[in-house]
Amino acid sequence: MTHQTSTSEIAKLGRILQDASIKCSERCLYQSAKWAAEMLNSLPQPPLAASPTDTEIDSPMEDIENGTEGVPSGVISHNDDPRQARLEAAEVPKYIMAKMYFNCREYDRCAAVFLPDTLPKGQVSADSTPKAAKSAKAQGKRPAVNGSGHRADDDMSTSMPHLSEKALFLALYAKYMSGEKRKDEDSEMILGPADNASMTNKELPSIIAILKARLDPPAAQDSSAIPTTSRSFLHYLYAVALSKSKNTFEAKGHLILSIRAYAFNWSAWTELALLLTSLDDLRQTLPHLPQNLLTLIFNVHALQSLFQADPDAIKILKQLKAFFPASSFLKTQKALLLYHGKDFDRAAHVFAKLLARDPYRLDDLDAYSNILYVMESRAQLAYLAHLVTAVDRFRPESACVVGNYYALKSEHEKAILYFRRALTLDRSFLSAWTLMGHEYVELKNTQAAIECYRRAVDANRKDYRAWYGLGQTYEVLDMHLYALWYYQRAAALCPYDAKMWTAVGACLGKMGRADQAIGAYKRALQVGSYYEHGSAQSSFGSQATAGAAKSFSGKGAEDEKTMILDPDVLYAIAMLHYEQGNKEELRSYLELVLEQEEGTNGQDRERDGESPDGESPEERLLRSSIVSNGGLGVGGGGGTFTASTTAVHATSNNPPNTAGVGVTATTCRARHLLCKLEMERGGKQALGRALELANELCQDGWEVEDAKALMRDIRGRLSVDVRS
Repeated sequence: MTHQTSTSEIAKLGRILQDASIKCSERCLYQSAKWAAEMLNSLPQPPLAASPTDTEIDSPMEDIENGTEGVPSGVISHNDDPRQARLEAAEVPKYIMAKMYFNCREYDRCAAVFLPDTLPKGQVSADSTPKAAKSAKAQGKRPAVNGSGHRADDDMSTSMPHLSEKALFLALYAKYMSGEKRKDEDSEMILGPADNASMTNKELPSIIAILKARLDPPAAQDSSAIPTTSRSFLHYLYAVALSKSKNTFEAKGHLILSIRAYAFNWSAWTELALLLTSLDDLRQTLPHLPQNLLTLIFNVHALQSLFQADPDAIKILKQLKAFFPASSFLKTQKALLLYHGKDFDRAAHVFAKLLARDPYRLDDLDAYSNILYVMESRAQLAYLAHLVTAVDRFRPESACVVGNYYALKSEHEKAILYFRRALTLDRSFLSAWTLMGHEYVELKNTQAAIECYRRAVDANRKDYRAWYGLGQTYEVLDMHLYALWYYQRAAALCPYDAKMWTAVGACLGKMGRADQAIGAYKRALQVGSYYEHGSAQSSFGSQATAGAAKSFSGKGAEDEKTMILDPDVLYAIAMLHYEQGNKEELRSYLELVLEQEEGTNGQDRERDGESPDGESPEERLLRSSIVSNGGLGVGGGGGTFTASTTAVHATSNNPPNTAGVGVTATTCRARHLLCKLEMERGGKQALGRALELANELCQDGWEVEDAKALMRDIRGRLSVDVRS
């Protein structure tokens, strides 16, 4: 798609998007209709006519040239199927009335327009007595599916042959929305004493039964045939009902059928993205989808929904920009991809530009508030909270933004109040469950935190943040075996985040499995446990893979992220060797911790053949290769660190310009312990090194009295050696 987009292609795409918005709006799929309308308005505008007198605006010739003559202006769009077109034309009065009922949220009334056999809840029909039900069962008839007062679906289906597919979709979609509304009404207060996460939509069995009878082809018919456009919406609704019933495999097949028949129903694409479980699943699904612009957009959306910062996604977005240069949706996807890649500055910049361009667009602003929370931008977060509450305070995104603002101010009770409000508005709002779990952790309410994280996992099992939160909570409770399982799930979902492997290593270390813990820590170093100097904590305190972030954002190593190893991880490995009594490995890792203070300066001296501490070449070789001893896996099985996997072994002629982390509490602890180790070694050279380390502790201002006592002891030993 590198060629210049022609005007005719843009015009054709515009007509398709306009028709898609109308078709989705007819079926009350308002999110899909809104998406199509936004993409339509993001297309490049055609150039103005050279002379305004060439064609008059009110001239009928204009309609003929633009191909809009004969397009119905009411609620009825064009249907290529003659039979369906006749049925739709005959249903116009009823359809208008049913659609108005739907718009007024009278869902049962809307469904009853086309499915009059539906009874109100609690009403008993003449043939629904226990005796009649028993008689029907004895004769082998299928009873009512949902047990909520509806008559049998076989009887209901007798009136459907003369019902258009569009009318059937509207009626069944109204039944689905009625079930969702009733499910929310039956649910108790969020995390209340009677709040039950297992509440289900009681209309699903009847919807599935009706659509199964309508859509399942006879034995003689080819089941792989692509359905018509109007039937594609029925396949979409069938897939939604199957997905809600946990039948994801069959739901995915019907979604693919719906997309192949009509690709511009964006709700079908988003539902398919929710069913994907991994990158491999995405790669296996893509060949079955139509190869068009929508598949490219879906690829980007699916990658960000899988929390993947894939550099290829940015390339796809650049290609799509030729068609949709002003698309707010695509720019939001870019911001979310940058957010998942931990490039918070660029993500915040994209969101800020979007907000300046369209301040009334609240979609995904909860992610923007997460970014501002991570960056500790209190002023910007306060402005965003005021803005969203002024636009619409009853959107879940608005409640999450305000909750993040109070969370940044450490007012955790108020933050929980607003996250509860977001969930009251939309119980499936994943971000609110996870964020509320964080706040309960801050308040030491581990039981509520676990419940919040479990609800988040139920809503989206791909969210590694909820799995990580569960691990953190169980670790607070000293239930390390449970915590390890959840940490491993998080690491499997996000294997290139060093924080996940660091958590696995810490948990294994507390369980006494030192060798496996060392392997996990080395995996954290391998995937890029880079220290971000002066950076704010993320939503989990996560330090991202700097290498991945660099390649994703296009920045060089000389930018904000310093290409050095995380001293905390190195110190954790050193302490595990200390517990094992392996002093040589302990000393080597402590030296590595100290090297991170100055960054590449120490490495430059080594490349010139000089040792920063006077060690021999053999010792230096040992220190540079120690990370290969325990392997890369959690089990510690035989991998090696190569020059391409860690910055400390860089052999480039132009190494990255890293300034180091400076003096930190971790480096001071490492210096203090290394000083004691050198004193234990004895000898003039070792004592000289210990005296140097103790002097540095005094200069750093860390445990000064203890450091002075060490210096006096070392000088005394040196004076004894001199006399002897």
